[in-house]
Amino acid sequence: MNARVFGSDGSKTRRKALLDPSVFAIEPNDHVIWLDVRRIQASARQGTHKTKERSEVRGSTRKMYRQKGTGYARAGSRKSPIRRSGGTFFGPRPRQYGFKMNTKASRLARRSALSYKAQGDALCVVGALQYDKPDSRKLSELMTTMGFSENKVLVLTEMHSPEVYRSSSNLPRVRVKEARHVSTLDILEADVVILEEGALAFLTQLLGSSEKAAA
Repeated sequence: MNARVFGSDGSKTRRKALLDPSVFAIEPNDHVIWLDVRRIQASARQGTHKTKERSEVRGSTRKMYRQKGTGYARAGSRKSPIRRSGGTFFGPRPRQYGFKMNTKASRLARRSALSYKAQGDALCVVGALQYDKPDSRKLSELMTTMGFSENKVLVLTEMHSPEVYRSSSNLPRVRVKEARHVSTLDILEADVVILEEGALAFLTQLLGSSEKAAA
């Protein structure tokens, strides 16, 4: 399987980038993708919700009235959950929603997501993006030249590129991320994935069968 290769200015070239079948042409595993996306979204939840229970609300613990002879139901203190302004029955407490997923499954999910993009012709390669300073206009023109101005684009760089990253801050449809930090959710949310040639080599080594990713 091959991918289109564009120049660093967005111009079309005659070159084709060879995509490793073990990374970009596997049978996607939808269940593993679902697990990994669920893990990412669960880890993003704050889990800081909290309501006061009986022992935490303000009020006296004195029994409101005698146990028998009043004609009313038996009642304890005003902090009882059945009373107005009382505590909460089994209220939410702070917790962590995230859960762990083994490395094999996480990498399989990323390979599956990349395979979907490659099969849908939504993955291409571009030359190294080297910006001396942040330049949103230059990056926007790159997307227009490549024909992706109306798409949600994920640009994966080989190394940390603060100039390229900051160039995308004013472009709502463009997101720049280092290849080593890309997640399954990042790939799926994008209409088009653009990889620097170095990023393609890095992901191939990280996720491919030649690397010990399957171990």
